[in-house]
Amino acid sequence: MEKLIGLPPVLPKSPVLLLLGSMPSSASLEQQKYYAYPRNHFWPLMACVMEEELPDEYSLRLDMLRRNRIALWDVVRTCERKGSLDQNISNEEPNDIVSLLKGQPTIRAVVFNGAKAQAVYDRYFARLTHIEYIRLPSSSPVPGRVYRCLEDKISAWQQLSAYLK
Repeated sequence: MEKLIGLPPVLPKSPVLLLLGSMPSSASLEQQKYYAYPRNHFWPLMACVMEEELPDEYSLRLDMLRRNRIALWDVVRTCERKGSLDQNISNEEPNDIVSLLKGQPTIRAVVFNGAKAQAVYDRYFARLTHIEYIRLPSSSPVPGRVYRCLEDKISAWQQLSAYLK
């Protein structure tokens, strides 16, 4: 199986939030763009949180994150995976998230996009006492037990707006 390599972090000046996914999907890796799969709910969720129109262009979506002081990265740096499902991730190696957090002292919260991101983080890193940790329902379009569609996820993700004020 081929070894997959993730994307570099999106780092605005003085970020207040660090959003962590698990590992980019196959579509994201092919396009070298976070959340490139068109049915993924990430970008519509972020537009709701930031109370902004969702831009069509990827560069403008990244600008939207940066303007709102939101950093974006993944817990997994490299792994093996068949397809794009988190459950198929194996032989993962983490990104150096602790160094990123130490280098960005303005980050007040680490936000996990789904259970896998949190589980991998907790496997490799201790939680820092001065940072809040929040697990949100995955932005994946695959329906979960509780959060079956975008509308179900919006209320959970809305809590992030308190950090942007």
